[in-house]
Amino acid sequence: MDNSIKLFEEKQIRSLWDNESEEWYFSVRDVVRALTDSKDAKQYIKKMRARDPELNASWGTICTLTHLEAADGKKYRTTVATTEGILRIIQSIPSPKAEPFKRWLAMVGAERLNEIADPEIAIQRAMDTYRKKGYSEAWIKQRAQSIVTRNKLTDEWHRSGVSEGMEYAILTNEISKAWSGMSVKEYKDFKGLKKENLRDNMTDLELILNMLAEATTTEISKTTNPQGLEQSKLVAKQGGSVAKNARNEIEERTGKSVVTRLNAKNLKTLE
Repeated sequence: MDNSIKLFEEKQIRSLWDNESEEWYFSVRDVVRALTDSKDAKQYIKKMRARDPELNASWGTICTLTHLEAADGKKYRTTVATTEGILRIIQSIPSPKAEPFKRWLAMVGAERLNEIADPEIAIQRAMDTYRKKGYSEAWIKQRAQSIVTRNKLTDEWHRSGVSEGMEYAILTNEISKAWSGMSVKEYKDFKGLKKENLRDNMTDLELILNMLAEATTTEISKTTNPQGLEQSKLVAKQGGSVAKNARNEIEERTGKSVVTRLNAKNLKTLE
């Protein structure tokens, strides 16, 4: 785990990154102390749980214990929660400082409902976000196409009887390993990423080859009609291999590796 400290209005929020789960964990006491100015966060949490039976009932699911460094330099077992868990806890804090978070949660919920009704809204919002982050228009067009390509692939997996979630992740790893030589997690580690989306940190060529791998997998699947995870894994490897061959030819002609450590911090190189 990677330990770090976040600041909220100049108040320290202890946090850590878990490579295994790819999640940030935050000290519950620190968050409560920052939002309530409570001198005894432990007692505040106890009372908060008492007045919110639903939160109390799910506390063991929302929170976990781990060792975090205290002000005296020693590490103590501390209650932590993921971003999702912290946002749930914030809902139970009747503090003016918590209100901006609550309004944000309401806004996100409304946006999500709109996106379910009209998926095009989600794509447009994503494109606007990329522009604000400084991505070039050429890269944004590639990224938009990669979203369409990915959706077609997951639709095909669904038709083939593959379960969403873990099985989708397994097949995605098979495609990634076939063309890039790395699983998604290995690829993210290679680029120095944590929670960030891998595709958002790919160069044009990386995006194009990833799209080629996914688009080819979709077409092979439509032709061969695999059923279930195991048969779809074979197809995923075949689709990834097509992109691998293209990668090899590109690298042979350019003398440079297509797979790079470049990420979104190097925006100039993604143009």
